[in-house]
Amino acid sequence: MPLWRALIALAVIAASLAIALTQSARLGLDLRGGTQIVLETKDAPDTKLKADAEATDRALEVLRRRVDALGVAEPTLSRSGERRIIVELPGVQDPREAAEVIGRTAQLTVHAVTGTAEKAAKDDKRTLRDPDGGGYLRLGEPALSGDGVRDAQAVLDQQTMSGWTVALDFRKDATAAWARLTGEAACAPQGSPERRVAIVLDGRIVSAPGMNPSVPCRTGITGGDTQITGGFTQQQAQDLAALVKGGALPVPVDVVEQRTVGPTLGADAIEASTRAALIGLALTALFIVVVYRLLGALATVALALYGLISYAALVALGATLTLPGLAGFVLAIGMAVDANVLVFERAREEYLGSRTKSSAVLDKSVTRGFGKAWSAVVDSNVTTLLAAGLLFFLATGPVKGFGVTLSIGVVASMVSALVVTRVLADFALRRAAVRRRPSLTGVTTTGRVRAWLARRDPRLVRRRRRWLGVSSLLVVVAVAGILVRGLDFGVEFTGGRMVEYSTARTVDVDTARTAVADAGFPRAVVQESGDGGITVRTGELSDAEQQDVKEALARHGGEVTVERDEMIGPSLGDELRTKALIALGIAVLAQLAYLSVRFRWTFAAAAVAAMTHDVLIVVGLFAWLGKPVDSVFLAALLTVIGYSVNDTVVVFDRVREARRRDPRTSLERTADKAVVQTLPRTVNTGMGALFVLAALAVLGGDSLADFSLALIAGVVVGMASTVFTAVPLAVTLESRAPAPVPRRAARDVRGTGAVV
Repeated sequence: MPLWRALIALAVIAASLAIALTQSARLGLDLRGGTQIVLETKDAPDTKLKADAEATDRALEVLRRRVDALGVAEPTLSRSGERRIIVELPGVQDPREAAEVIGRTAQLTVHAVTGTAEKAAKDDKRTLRDPDGGGYLRLGEPALSGDGVRDAQAVLDQQTMSGWTVALDFRKDATAAWARLTGEAACAPQGSPERRVAIVLDGRIVSAPGMNPSVPCRTGITGGDTQITGGFTQQQAQDLAALVKGGALPVPVDVVEQRTVGPTLGADAIEASTRAALIGLALTALFIVVVYRLLGALATVALALYGLISYAALVALGATLTLPGLAGFVLAIGMAVDANVLVFERAREEYLGSRTKSSAVLDKSVTRGFGKAWSAVVDSNVTTLLAAGLLFFLATGPVKGFGVTLSIGVVASMVSALVVTRVLADFALRRAAVRRRPSLTGVTTTGRVRAWLARRDPRLVRRRRRWLGVSSLLVVVAVAGILVRGLDFGVEFTGGRMVEYSTARTVDVDTARTAVADAGFPRAVVQESGDGGITVRTGELSDAEQQDVKEALARHGGEVTVERDEMIGPSLGDELRTKALIALGIAVLAQLAYLSVRFRWTFAAAAVAAMTHDVLIVVGLFAWLGKPVDSVFLAALLTVIGYSVNDTVVVFDRVREARRRDPRTSLERTADKAVVQTLPRTVNTGMGALFVLAALAVLGGDSLADFSLALIAGVVVGMASTVFTAVPLAVTLESRAPAPVPRRAARDVRGTGAVV
């Protein structure tokens, strides 16, 4: 056993254990509860200010000061792209006031009042409604802006009993401007409008106080402070103070996305996912121990260490663990069995193919198993990494976390299988008890699937036209579902709002539908969620209207709690839908390019065609079942792409190896042998993933049920399409455009009769 491999394994495990014990994973808002708001900066009207990256950065700093003034614990603000700002507010369950405060432009200006008017012209921005009367006030040029305010506080005026006001403290350079403005107003006759000063916020006069007789003419108020009055409540005064203190946004912003998740929903998701992971992995471990005995038990230990390594990598990178990311973490553990199964099946073939059976042969067989499986492991995992990378770069929100955890899982699985499992296997094979009884290792027996295939010797490729016809028929049925039933796009792709409510008393769907219609939304889609709650999905829905729906449901269900609230603007929905199509298109082209380099174009085209076949069947299944197509479904679909190509690559890798070794054998026979040789691996790996996915589907809750269903369908269809679509199509394409015989192999055949 090479010492360097053991030292690397120990170092990785020790570092992972230290990180896992000393640091905690950063949970996304969908797991710990809170509100996420995505703001998009816009070009300022009637000015030369453009919403570029620099203006967005300035807006980000203003928003950061506003959020700090709100007193939210551990808020997170970051820029996404050139124009978007992501604001995460943990623990905030009612986003209405937070969104109103942080999203307002807050252009605070102070003006001299030049007169009154009965009405304002359409484009007249200097004539605004008088807050203290029914008319309008004509304003002069801005004499002071919000930049001149050093501090703003909500104050309860107990001396004059005028209620809550906002006390302003001006900066030194603004004090003179304030004194000059108030001094000119104090010179106007008593009772005239020119004696007033207007404080304007976002195009609305919030206060227009008149000068007291005690204010001296031309001298004005020299103290450098004043108060904004307006009959504010305490909350209104505090919000206004936060806006003024935070400063004015350089450019306007719009709320394009808003998500709110209740704390109990995230806790339940963590508990359900953990329970599903433990059960699924226990079944997976039991399965591989039964199939591979001692090596299966060692692989189980390696999988446990893999979970530790991937979790530590997630924590060390500072990645945020979201609900789809948690599912991806669990799924990656189940898929990590693949590399171990590839190695064990190759080791089993090497041992059964040797003429003598001894402990030395067993050692060599396992060593060759690791060596020969390397190419298939790398190729299959690269295809999955391509899909995970697309999720990271093109997805948004929680789905991006899925791409991160899946990528970490793929890399960690290779370390686990090719380093940790090998160290454990080398150590075990040198024990005297194992050498005396090599059958303990599990590679000295044929295995039930392999023995059954050896007896039947199926010639699957010979009937390739039949299999391709069946595959074409399934695609036609899937496309018919898409065309006839259509796809039920979620709010991410259509824009709108989806709110999930839980009620103290059970409310049936018909009653809830009537209540929502009576609240003014007859076209809203009202459904029952998996845990007995009510889900309402509609187009544009303001926070006030959402509150009306909540109150309507409360009349029938008692106390109502918002468990999940997602709002996507129509422009963002169009963008996400476009990105989804781009992601799928790039995934197909990326897989085609990579496989064309690693194999011939015929094999690459066959693999991509089988992958497209799998995607269409999964999409068609969701169309026929009426399941929602959202960003989480997109994550599942890209995972299906990676898994489908992963499975196909293993078979093609075996075909390529056999053709290099014996180019004279017909491709049809070579492909048949490759399918028979790799089918045990396909079944065993698929079972490992299906155990975890079935546990997630049953125990993972409503939020992961559709995700798991898409992946279960993708895994099953992917296993079948490898054998009945990809391989027959590759043989068909290769027969029409055969590869040239390798020169070296042809020369060896002519000269010595040997096959290289």
